[in-house]
Amino acid sequence: MISRWTFGRRLAAGFGVACAVLLVIAGITYHNTTNLVDTEDWVAHTYEVRSRLADLTAALTTAESGERGYLITGNDNYLETYRTALASVKTAVDDVRRLTSDNPRQQDRVNQLQPMIETRLANLRDAIDTRRTSGADAAAKQIQQNGGLSSMEKIRALIVDADHEEGELLRVRAVESRGATTFTTGVIIWGGLAGLAAIAAIGSLITSSLGRQIGSAVSHVESSAAELQASANQQAQSASEQSTAMNEISTTINELLVSSRQIADSAQRVAGSAEQTAIAARGGQGMVDQTSDSIGGIRRQMDQIVTHMLELGKKSQEIGAVLDIVLELAEQTNILAINATIEAAGAGENGKRFAVVADEIRKLADRVGGSAKEIRTLIEEVRGAVNTTVMATETGSKAVDAGSRQFLDLSAAFRQIAALVASTTEAAREIGLSTKQQTSAVDQVNVAIADVTQTARETETSASETLKTASQLSQLAGDLLRIIRPGTSE
Repeated sequence: MISRWTFGRRLAAGFGVACAVLLVIAGITYHNTTNLVDTEDWVAHTYEVRSRLADLTAALTTAESGERGYLITGNDNYLETYRTALASVKTAVDDVRRLTSDNPRQQDRVNQLQPMIETRLANLRDAIDTRRTSGADAAAKQIQQNGGLSSMEKIRALIVDADHEEGELLRVRAVESRGATTFTTGVIIWGGLAGLAAIAAIGSLITSSLGRQIGSAVSHVESSAAELQASANQQAQSASEQSTAMNEISTTINELLVSSRQIADSAQRVAGSAEQTAIAARGGQGMVDQTSDSIGGIRRQMDQIVTHMLELGKKSQEIGAVLDIVLELAEQTNILAINATIEAAGAGENGKRFAVVADEIRKLADRVGGSAKEIRTLIEEVRGAVNTTVMATETGSKAVDAGSRQFLDLSAAFRQIAALVASTTEAAREIGLSTKQQTSAVDQVNVAIADVTQTARETETSASETLKTASQLSQLAGDLLRIIRPGTSE
């Protein structure tokens, strides 16, 4: 199983075992060192407790000394010492209570000490007050009655017991400290030796195993280097042929690019010509539409002329009817004038004047009749002219209708021409756009071919470098094999 492990896994396993040994040693050492530090802290704590107990004893002794000095001398300077000692006593008791909060027995002793100390201090205070008010003898007598000596002995005995217990704790903790130190030293020494032995064994195992594995790998590297060298030779030859082919393709693409650009320019010119033709066709369409409108106007005018001529014919006929009436009146008037002349001639002298009038009337009737005949002749001529004009107008109307139909056909032809020219223009634009896209595509293909050509050249260069590297790798494999197996020759 281990023989199939990789080089990195074996190194990791070796370092892992060594690190595990070191971690175990470090953990044990840390634990023991922590215990040792805790023990040293408790030792210092015990010394501090004993110091505070000694301070309490000294403060009580100082208070008694100050009280005795005042009782003997009556000097108030001793009271300063007494008052300072009282403050020190209170502080020492509080410190001892705080420092021994983890020890029930010491707390019991502190609880016993505090009322005894307060009683003793009260006795000292009473003696001082008695000395101040009643004198030294009364104070001495009061001291004897209070039993101050026995009370102080009990206080000192409790303080000594507390100190002895702290001393016993100090001894036990010192033994524990020495044991922890000895154990830690042993763990460091023997653990270090065990770690060194494990590391040496693991190193020997890894070295022998890796030597065999690397030797086998070097053999494979030698064979692979030979194969790589042959492949590099073939790759270099293929890269050279590919580079030559890419150069030929690049030349062809450049020619295709030139042709595409020429086609694009021609397509643009065709599109321009088609646009100009479309403009001209649209202009011709406009002129045809205008001409068609003009012919429509002429046709409408011809229709109006025919209508007017027909009306003129009707009016001529009506005039002819009136002239017939006038001729009839003129003939009847002429007959009446003749009859009047005859009657005037029969009347004699009286009828001469009437005869003259009748003659004038006859003459007038003749003139009217002649004029009416002339008017009839003119009316007949007008009728002939009107008929001729109507016939000519109808012929012109028919010609106008034919021309209008021809112009409509011409307009449709122009519209078809305009539509075809527009389609031609759009097709020319699409051809131009397609040619531009083709030119752009050819440019991109040209760039890609250039990149491929450059890549082929780089591949050729890389193949040469690979061939060189393969040779160096083969040589390096041989050197490595000689290093691992000193007796191996090339």
